[in-house]
Amino acid sequence: MRRVELGQTGVFVSELCFGTLTLGPFQKNLPLSKGVALLEAAFMRGVNFLDTAELYQTYPYVREALKSCPGYVVATKCYAYDAKGAEHSFRKAVEGIGREYIDIFLLHEQESAHTIRGHYEAIEYFLKKKEQGLIGAVGISTHFIAAARAIAQYPELTVLHPLINLTGIGIADGTREDMVSACAAAYDKGAGIYTMKALGGGHLIGRREEALRYAFSLPFVSAVAVGMQSLAEVEYACAFVSGESVDAYLPGLSSQRRGLFIDPWCEGCGECVPACKGGALSISNGKALVDHNKCVRCGYCVARCPDFHVRVL
Repeated sequence: MRRVELGQTGVFVSELCFGTLTLGPFQKNLPLSKGVALLEAAFMRGVNFLDTAELYQTYPYVREALKSCPGYVVATKCYAYDAKGAEHSFRKAVEGIGREYIDIFLLHEQESAHTIRGHYEAIEYFLKKKEQGLIGAVGISTHFIAAARAIAQYPELTVLHPLINLTGIGIADGTREDMVSACAAAYDKGAGIYTMKALGGGHLIGRREEALRYAFSLPFVSAVAVGMQSLAEVEYACAFVSGESVDAYLPGLSSQRRGLFIDPWCEGCGECVPACKGGALSISNGKALVDHNKCVRCGYCVARCPDFHVRVL
């Protein structure tokens, strides 16, 4: 599998990035050994890039996988907004994955120049760690066009991880074309870009080849993060990216779309609603209600439910 430099960061990554959100408690919740086996299988097929986050609770999978696959490039994310929070997140990351160095550290779910500015004390902390040789690159992840545009104002933020897919589902503040334009401008300013939600959280499974072809064809994209939950999905994605026939792996793929499930005994506290940047959640008749046409199965709402009534299945 081809390796490319992520922008001008000096970090070389495979075109396919393993998105680990799907392994953990917000989605498949695989036993540790099975999740690690998938990361090892991907590495053996040429994948050297994985994406995680403090929120995902998947550091244990990464830690174990790094013992047999030390060549993995690790990108992680956090919500820290000040130096104290950033220090906590950095320590949690290095202790969690068992490595003193983090290749890429991103601020999670940034929305605009205003949120970046509001989190800048944390950015300064991460930039100091970069100067100390403990972080390779600093950047942001986002579902928002406004944040993708804003990164051009911060040349010290050298990595952008935006949501882009064939239909634009999940983009919070505009169209696919708007996001493409914003990312292209960020790329022209030197940002390295790897994208997320190529399959729209499962909405595009029925059009998987078309959707993946689109995601990997974008000229400003170095890598595409894809969540994988089975060996068949790993084999299919690796074969697709390598230009091999995928026919042998099709029978093992699930055609069932993943979905957000809300327990009938949900108490309607509303904590999950602001966690959804796509506007898929609301409170109706005293219970949380999901619009499945808007939901991209990110699972962020799962973390906000105080009583564990929300799950991605």
